[in-house]
Amino acid sequence: MALLESAAVLRELAPDMAALARINRPGVIMTAPGDGVYDFISRYFAPAKGIPEDPVTGAAHCMLAPYWAQRLGKTMFRAYQASRRGGEIICRLVRDRIELEGTCVFYLEGEVEI
Repeated sequence: MALLESAAVLRELAPDMAALARINRPGVIMTAPGDGVYDFISRYFAPAKGIPEDPVTGAAHCMLAPYWAQRLGKTMFRAYQASRRGGEIICRLVRDRIELEGTCVFYLEGEVEI
């Protein structure tokens, strides 16, 4: 995870995907303090897994929520993932769990028979 100085810097970020793909990590979370509407914003890059930038990443917010809880002294956040498509996520820390709330875009549906 990388903490950037501002939402504006994060939004304008144009990372070198080839360089990110070479680091020994499946993905990189970039985050910054919010810009008034949001408590924090983020972006998630995973070119090593074939995903240059994930539009909205629930798993990343499970890491971001506790991080921002310590920094901001809160347990509920309004967050935004600033990808091209973007998405708003409500994050809540509830005991030892993270609850995420937002809208989603279904891209696959199926059935499994065991």
